[in-house]
Amino acid sequence: MRTWQRSLTAAGVRTPELRNDYGDARRLVARFRRSSYLAARLLLPPSVLPHVVAATAVMHHGDNLLDTGPKPQRIAAWASWEQRVHKALETGVADDPLIRTLLHTVAAYPRLRGAVEEYLATAGAELEFTGFDSEADYQAYVDAYSLPAFMLVAVLLGPEDDDGPYRAMCRTLIDGSQRLDFVNDLAEDIAEGRPGIPARTLARFSVTPTDLAAGHEPPGLRELVEHEISAALAALEAARELPAQVPAPGRALLNAFVEIELLTADAALARGAALLHGSASPPLLGTLRVLRDARRTARSAGRITGNRKGSAPGGVDPI
Repeated sequence: MRTWQRSLTAAGVRTPELRNDYGDARRLVARFRRSSYLAARLLLPPSVLPHVVAATAVMHHGDNLLDTGPKPQRIAAWASWEQRVHKALETGVADDPLIRTLLHTVAAYPRLRGAVEEYLATAGAELEFTGFDSEADYQAYVDAYSLPAFMLVAVLLGPEDDDGPYRAMCRTLIDGSQRLDFVNDLAEDIAEGRPGIPARTLARFSVTPTDLAAGHEPPGLRELVEHEISAALAALEAARELPAQVPAPGRALLNAFVEIELLTADAALARGAALLHGSASPPLLGTLRVLRDARRTARSAGRITGNRKGSAPGGVDPI
């Protein structure tokens, strides 16, 4: 907790109420994916960490609203949240702790405001998601939902004046990461009746949602898994160029994120058709090795040192 408190001070978060608000955001992020939060704690400068935590918490909270409960409930919950965020951005005032952290982080990184507005405008695509018919439908989903959600965090890490190449490489990364998630979460998605692999792709390998829902492993399932993971790996390999496009503060974390996604893809490929019965995780030792190497590289380059109190660096990952 001492490290977190020092990070809040370095990020210009000084009032007790706002420090508590950021603490709530930290707990939300840590509950959702503790390993990713640990990576951020290890690899981000103190002045950057709370802002990345706040943006990530907004993304996770939005995901929960869009994915939890019957559709009418989800629609109403999202509409209320969207309205409250818009009002807060317009007035600069909020009564919700998470929105207060968002306002403070937008003040430190004004370019985040555009990413938030884009996310709010496009996230409704998740409410309508019931699966894909074609690869084109999947790619449209990446553009409408996955990429804007990712950019909530990625914009903090990237260059201040991106003329397109950084966002394009972010899309390559999130394409690989989203495709990997859909095949790795096959069991969960089938149980929910929302497979993330397009119906035409399933049919190409003679795999049907009915067979999968019954727990059967059709002969073509392993080949289907290999096809989808190969496509994800190609995008993730290409995304290894992404860290070089960001300022130093975010480079180590982005590099670690890509490498851990590659480890996860390898684990899912090894699991093969058994993904129908549960997802794969990256090997613990391999993950720790990635984090160790990234931290050593960042420390040797003097990146994990913090900045002047209250200052915002040139760029601030998905954690």
